[in-house]
Amino acid sequence: MNRLLVIVRAEWCYWLRSRQALGGALLLILLLVAATVLTTLRMQAERAERNHRQAEAEAAFLAQPDRHPHRMVHYGHYVFRTPAPLALFDPGLDPVTGQSIFLEGHRQNTDMLAAAGASADLGGFSGLSPAMVYQWFAPLLLILLGHGLFARERESGTLASLLAQGTSGPLLMAGKALALLTAVVVLLLPMALSLGLALSAGEAALAAWALLSAYLLYLAIWGALALLVSALLKRRSSVLATLVTLWIALTLVLPSVATSAATRIAPQAGKLETDLAMLSDLRKLGDGHNANDPAFAQLRADLLARHGVQRVEDLPVNLRGVVAQFSEQRLTEMLNRYADRRLSTQVRQAAIQERHGWLTPVLAVADASRALTGTDLAHHHRFLREAEALRYAFVQGLNRVHAEQLAYSDDIRRSSDAQAERRTRVAAANWQLLERFRFEPDAAVRRIARAGHQWLMLGAWFLVLLGGGVWAGRRLQA
Repeated sequence: MNRLLVIVRAEWCYWLRSRQALGGALLLILLLVAATVLTTLRMQAERAERNHRQAEAEAAFLAQPDRHPHRMVHYGHYVFRTPAPLALFDPGLDPVTGQSIFLEGHRQNTDMLAAAGASADLGGFSGLSPAMVYQWFAPLLLILLGHGLFARERESGTLASLLAQGTSGPLLMAGKALALLTAVVVLLLPMALSLGLALSAGEAALAAWALLSAYLLYLAIWGALALLVSALLKRRSSVLATLVTLWIALTLVLPSVATSAATRIAPQAGKLETDLAMLSDLRKLGDGHNANDPAFAQLRADLLARHGVQRVEDLPVNLRGVVAQFSEQRLTEMLNRYADRRLSTQVRQAAIQERHGWLTPVLAVADASRALTGTDLAHHHRFLREAEALRYAFVQGLNRVHAEQLAYSDDIRRSSDAQAERRTRVAAANWQLLERFRFEPDAAVRRIARAGHQWLMLGAWFLVLLGGGVWAGRRLQA
């Protein structure tokens, strides 16, 4: 045990004397602190702003005066996707997907992106999150620290002396590995600060610990890789060149290959093609604003027969409101089919890209990070579905008011008769049917389960490199 600690202390003494190691560590820590502060401030401001806008949108809807219910269908309502507490560490898809949707009758609007200025704060530096720094740049520091662990000893001639004095290869390997592991722990201290802020904002401790563990495992993989290559190659220059090449391949090249493969294997229909197909289907559904449209002839006949009357004026409900309900239901079913098709394609693309995590740990930890922070594709899709459920509920609620509280005779004359127009205004109390909308991340246990495949990938990477390190330690020689 004493020998093990001596090896660890010797490595730390070397790193503290090395200008390259100190300079690299200082640069990375400054980058981490800057990214942490800026991302935290940005996401906290986004969270407060979207909560405020959501409250304003609800207050504006509920404050509308007495009016025709179909006017409120078209007045619409905004919903906002509030960032999860852990988004201050990893914003995930938040910067690139829509953050708000305008909900109205007869259509499903797309989610709207942030203003262009939001991505240009401080010259675009706000886009550099702590998660990105850990995924891309922290491995470079570990390469800088670890590339000379054994190559340096060989070049100076001390490795032969250590082995000759009775220090075994596995013990030397274990000491160097422990030194790198302590460096990894120090690197994770800024992350612990971010997680502490997220916990104070209401995040579950279980999710925070799972996220910290995922990055500990990820950085341990890079440390083990640096250790293995340093033990196998003779010269420091060869070790450094090999590790940098691996960093480029694993961090930059393979993720791009995964994205290209996903879009090629599971292509998504273009917007113009989809819009034209939807317009063609919409024409077959009829015009919900026109109760005399031939598409609703059967609905009219069935309604008259059910109530045993001959004229629509004698119905106990307003035919125009019934048509609006029927039309909205059919239209929503059709729009949902297109939406489900689009979301299914995105899920397929994500699954294809996810499988490339077996080839590069960067993809594995990035997917796990977004899942654990609640900023992944699954959360974005849930936001879209919850927003659509709210849209359909309040639109059909207003259509029901239209059908049950307005007289058909007044409704058809309201454009030409001022008295009829006044009688078709319903009380503002009916607007209370709008449900409160607040988007929150999934429970911590569910998020951790969603990251299960990524844990397997990271674990497999670590075990393979650990086995390689044990093998290299046993055959270690000068």
